[in-house]
Amino acid sequence: MQEAIQSMFDFIGEDRNREGLIDTPKRIMQSWSHIFGGYKMDPTMILESAIFKEGVCDEMVVLKNVEFYSMCEHHFLPFFGHISIGYIPNNKFVGISKLARLVEVYSRRLQIQENMTSQIADTIMEVLQPKGVMVIVHARHMCMKMRGVEKQDSVMITSAVRGLFKSDHRTREEFMGHIRG
Repeated sequence: MQEAIQSMFDFIGEDRNREGLIDTPKRIMQSWSHIFGGYKMDPTMILESAIFKEGVCDEMVVLKNVEFYSMCEHHFLPFFGHISIGYIPNNKFVGISKLARLVEVYSRRLQIQENMTSQIADTIMEVLQPKGVMVIVHARHMCMKMRGVEKQDSVMITSAVRGLFKSDHRTREEFMGHIRG
């Protein structure tokens, strides 16, 4: 891996032996272990580690504005923003921090925003089997800011809508009201 990173220096025209770059391959490898740590995590196990049945409600549960950072699989550049998750329990619910950890699992992989949004919703549907789930992601993409069209204020919004959120517009509207307010 260190040789590959040094080859990258050669490709961009940088002196791989320059003092400031001597330990850069090691630092990149350490940071990538963290940035791409989602590959080492099992999303199902994370949710299953804190499922509760006692005291379950049948009202909407919303976790709003979970910040995330991810890497675009097309350009290997960051994208980042906030994710809001809502679900309606059906006989079981999950500790709220596990929803934030689920975001970490999928955001800490090479991704595209559309897939990440669906992966989060689908995992919640599969593991918790709620009456419905909705996930909204707002993100800024460095591939849009640093290269290509260079649009600095652009924000991409994606959503995944499952169960009652898909079939009942009032449920969707309630969720949207919670994340707007």
